Amino acid sequence: MKSTGQHFTLEDSEDALLDADRPFVPGTASDVLRNRVFRVVFFGAFASNIGTWMQNAVLMGYAYTLTHSATYVGLIVFAQLGPLLLLSVVGGWIADFVDRRMLLIWVSVEQALFSVALGFVVRSSDPSLTLMFLMVLAIGIGQAIFAPAYSALLPSLVERENLAAAISLNSAQMNGSRVIGPAIGGLLLHAVGASWVFFGNAATYAFVIAAMAVVTLPPRVGFDAESSSGFRQLTMGFRVARSDRVVRRCLVTIFVFSAFALTFVGQLSVVAEENLGILADSAGYGLLYATFGVGAALGALSIGTVLARRPLNSLVRMGLLGYAIVLAVFALLRSPGPAFLVVAVLGFFYFAMVTSLSTALQERLDDSVRGRVLALWIMGFGGTVGLGNLVAGQVIDATSVTAVLLVNAAVAVVLAWYADVRVPAGAPALVVAPAD
Repeated sequence: MKSTGQHFTLEDSEDALLDADRPFVPGTASDVLRNRVFRVVFFGAFASNIGTWMQNAVLMGYAYTLTHSATYVGLIVFAQLGPLLLLSVVGGWIADFVDRRMLLIWVSVEQALFSVALGFVVRSSDPSLTLMFLMVLAIGIGQAIFAPAYSALLPSLVERENLAAAISLNSAQMNGSRVIGPAIGGLLLHAVGASWVFFGNAATYAFVIAAMAVVTLPPRVGFDAESSSGFRQLTMGFRVARSDRVVRRCLVTIFVFSAFALTFVGQLSVVAEENLGILADSAGYGLLYATFGVGAALGALSIGTVLARRPLNSLVRMGLLGYAIVLAVFALLRSPGPAFLVVAVLGFFYFAMVTSLSTALQERLDDSVRGRVLALWIMGFGGTVGLGNLVAGQVIDATSVTAVLLVNAAVAVVLAWYADVRVPAGAPALVVAPAD
């Protein structure tokens, strides 16, 4: 019988699955949204992410319009996401050690301040490329601390049977913001200029700050603060990944995928201008980005709704194959009309796969190690995108964006073979810290 407000214990779920004495039914999105704390945090993050994607979409297009250099666009993407690669482990350790609520508030304030600074930098008729890079880097450093803390917080807000639905909803709000943010950003860019887009993003951090200020979070479970210091605690995520096959395969898949199969996300402005004839500072570019977000949001939502009963392993592998095929088609398109439909389907496969992979990882983790393992996920999900774009931008300038995207598609095919994330028979229900 499904929970009606009480928490299922781990023993409940094991009895349901192994002894079959009662059905264990995963929760749905509507179950999750009945939880007030989750609802407040969810909508606060949603409003803030609208501003983030409003800024992201405009920033990539603005950088390409300013320089017509895929290399500089790659540099900006690296400034934005590279800190996730370098600092997420530290951020995950902090998330498991300090008050996550206060950490999220202060890091949001930091990102808001540097978004305002970025707005002032681009008000110049000849903005400094170096200052732009530094302001984006500062925002990226804040995000490297924010992301693992928020990712570790989310599962603690819901019952375990609602975890998949919560992750699906969170992915959907992230991608819903990809729809709304670029659409608003494109309109504001033409109406008032890039600086006001960045000022607007700074204002949206108030939503997540307010959400964190008004909620009371559940107490931390299974975490020993006195033992959580030193190099061994900082590297706990790596040791958990080494000890568990599912965790390891999830992390390797997201690292390789983000570095070598996801170039188009950072270089979409280049694809728009060079392949599709859509100007990077036009409303059409904003609409293209938003259309990708529509597909991604639907893909994320599908995992907690219509595909909720499908095996995660199959969803991951089929998502990778579908992504590879559609990306190859997108790379070869030269007409803007079909590109909008294709990029929506591409977004669907992309985030259906990522949401399934994230759910498979989250379902393996005990809360005592969650922050530090999810820090590695954030490194792969975001950080290696920046590193990949840093290299890909130079390759694109030397060859073509089409060639790079076709290589990305081939990498996704190989990952579809590798990404077997089924839990081995006899494995423990949850992964905890390995014994010393």
